[in-house]
Amino acid sequence: MAEHAEETASTDGREQAPATRGRTLMLVENISVPSDRRVWPECRALRDAGYEVVVVCPQGGDDDRLPFERHEGVEIHRFPIPGASTGFPGYVREYATAFVRVALLVRRLSRRRRFDVVHAANPPDFLLAAAWPLKRAGTRFIFDHHDLAPELYQTRFNRGEDVLYRLGLALERLSFRLADVVIATNGSYRRIALTRGRKNPEDVFVVRNAPDTRRFRPLSPDPSLKRGKAHLLTYVGVMGPQDGLDYAMRALRHLLDIRQDWHATFVGDGDALEETKVLARELGLQDVVDFPGFVRDEEEIVRLLSTSDVCIAPEPKSPLNDVSTLMKIAEYMAAGRPVVAFDLAESRVTAGDAATYAVPNDEASFALCISQLLDDPDRRDRMGELGRARVSEFFSWDHSVRALLEAYEHATAAREPRRH
Repeated sequence: MAEHAEETASTDGREQAPATRGRTLMLVENISVPSDRRVWPECRALRDAGYEVVVVCPQGGDDDRLPFERHEGVEIHRFPIPGASTGFPGYVREYATAFVRVALLVRRLSRRRRFDVVHAANPPDFLLAAAWPLKRAGTRFIFDHHDLAPELYQTRFNRGEDVLYRLGLALERLSFRLADVVIATNGSYRRIALTRGRKNPEDVFVVRNAPDTRRFRPLSPDPSLKRGKAHLLTYVGVMGPQDGLDYAMRALRHLLDIRQDWHATFVGDGDALEETKVLARELGLQDVVDFPGFVRDEEEIVRLLSTSDVCIAPEPKSPLNDVSTLMKIAEYMAAGRPVVAFDLAESRVTAGDAATYAVPNDEASFALCISQLLDDPDRRDRMGELGRARVSEFFSWDHSVRALLEAYEHATAAREPRRH
């Protein structure tokens, strides 16, 4: 009875189309689907291209808690994970629990059907190992390299190249070794795959974090979002220890000392949200900064961005952030908004002249960049137009979809003969 209920559960009534190009099993640990703003567009793109898509991911918030559902033609199986992780032991417990539950789900799902591709997104860097029996049967493996996990460890826990960092490198090498194809988020990550991962260039594809310009487009602004102030500053994204929310709060304290004609909204959720709220109160920002939490409604987010005068990306310079593509920057640009960011290598690749760059990790410089933009509406307009054009030409999701499908075609073309 339970299995029958699982097979028929659906949230939208949409039937899963017959697979014409194969069946893929996507493994995710850190964010539920469809909330994951990279994995879910990949799922939809693969579905539209004729793949049958099955996802294994953690349970999320109220909208992502069902153990099973079929959402927009994608089959989703969710597993429970421990409570929020606040330190290294917590992450070890979370990842170990997730690995076991993913492995059990993979084994159960593969009993009923054969998968042509297993597509695993990190972190952690060992999810592909949970599907190792499928590899031996000829299933092709794709490693979707979202984060540099060793550098993520250094950044989150303020550590050097210690034994756990070296363990992280070893697990990263394991994923590279298991993968038939690697998907990198940018050129910097591709170089990591070629050097640390020792992958062949033809097996590594760049699929950027990119907005869909048909949905992320300027809308009519909503002046009420400015809370009676002349200007609105906005942050939209994940709120983790590496994302610079503390830098943002201290920069806004500097800005408040310069001028008081602004309000700031920080949209998102994550491990750093509560401590950021505390810091905002300690700095006396509680009347000028609000935290509405996670917002799923994409149109609501776009309307907020369209109302914003300046959008901020406060990620500090670090071994991780300097080479990572920040999705929020491309989304800001797609909505036609000017950006203030610290001067990071990959942020410059994405934004070019659509952003103004503060001295790395200098909060007073960040505040000054914001203030100068608020005083120059013509420059803000030029930067917004340049950013939207740049996304459309180079960094829209349409470009990423083509690269994603090329990666899949390469993986499945090299498939080993099926073993009987």
